[in-house]
Amino acid sequence: MNILLIGSGGREHALAWKLAQSPICNTLWACPGNPGIKHVIAEVNGRRNKSDEIGELGLCFDMDLGDHAGVIGFCETYDIDLVVVGPEAPLVDGLAESLRTADIFVFGPDKAAAQLEGSKGFTKDLCARANIPTAGYVRATSAADALAALDDFAIPVVIKADGLAAGKGVIIAETRAEAEAAIRDMFDGSFGEAGAEVVIEEFLTGEEASFFAITDGVNVVPFGTAQDHKRVGDGDVGPNTGGMGAYSPAPVLTAELQQRVMDEIIRPTVTTMAAEGTPYSGVLFAGLMLTETGPQLIEYNARFGDPECQVLMMRLESDLAKLMMATARGDLAQTSAPLFAPETALTVVMAAKGYPATPEKGGKIQNLGRAEREGAKIFHAGTAEVDGALVANGGRVLNVTALGANATEAQAKAYNAVDQIDFESGFCRRDIGWREVAREAGE
Repeated sequence: MNILLIGSGGREHALAWKLAQSPICNTLWACPGNPGIKHVIAEVNGRRNKSDEIGELGLCFDMDLGDHAGVIGFCETYDIDLVVVGPEAPLVDGLAESLRTADIFVFGPDKAAAQLEGSKGFTKDLCARANIPTAGYVRATSAADALAALDDFAIPVVIKADGLAAGKGVIIAETRAEAEAAIRDMFDGSFGEAGAEVVIEEFLTGEEASFFAITDGVNVVPFGTAQDHKRVGDGDVGPNTGGMGAYSPAPVLTAELQQRVMDEIIRPTVTTMAAEGTPYSGVLFAGLMLTETGPQLIEYNARFGDPECQVLMMRLESDLAKLMMATARGDLAQTSAPLFAPETALTVVMAAKGYPATPEKGGKIQNLGRAEREGAKIFHAGTAEVDGALVANGGRVLNVTALGANATEAQAKAYNAVDQIDFESGFCRRDIGWREVAREAGE
């Protein structure tokens, strides 16, 4: 079948890499893609002898994703069988819904369902209706209301911009002054329209983990676990980022806890949304806090995590294209559950200096081939090709990903590959996977 992949980050490179391995993937397109995705597509389309038919367009191309009619027209012109939407913004904008209305199969939720990520307040209210365990909260639409609501919360407290903020709209305030400053910053526009409303949350204590499930709106199947590293610096210090690294599986999410997550969080969400006329189709990414009383939902994402997707794809042994099409068709019940390799996958994000504030663009990147010969897979995130050279073109630039028998081995292989890369204006955390490595060492 012909597949159109939407997106340009490391997540999308990992999805393209896995989709290209499917025997039912005839032709793969990407909008807008990146240099790594371009290489994958050139390889798969060349292997399927499609190069002459699709020409240069078949590598990576750009179009206005906000022009839904234009996207639909492209799909009709090139006989696209399945559209895979990688990032959250097009989903919240309703692209999946427009495609479904035009009878085009798509992996990703409709606009109303995508509010699970598009509005943190929406999700908190749904948790209240469905009795899903989550932190206590208050929604506020003005700085005055938010500041007054602080009186009802202990310190530390969590301040969240309600809308999409590229993974950075969450402030854990350690003092009342920090909380007040965060509220004022959000309502003053530090996160744009995302901060037009804020959610104030009770601070939960425990260990964070990520749980993924795929649903066609009725049927739900688990799709792996991971742990991300949000803070920019070693030892989990500094500002939040979109993610500086991850590993999968997350053994801290035991089989018993995973069953509780499915029973107490995932299934009630899917059931409630379907009952309320907003069925959810696609991947559900639950960010969890493992508290003394059990798992609690921190937030939902309406797409694969980045960089969690990279480690999940490294371990996935099932046919991703088949799974996604079954989800889009509503046939998940007739499809085998996804299978994952038992090994641990770990990815290290190489970012441009200045990230997450103002990343330094244009830095040259060399020796990726040498790094991959060390046993790693490198997914491109914020890269570009300029005059034949690969350069940094964003905050998070590369995802250096390796498989190992356990987290300790995967970590060693990933960092060995990182050390082969010549990226003078880049940096990375040196402790990705530290929790699990410490557990494996008996610490």
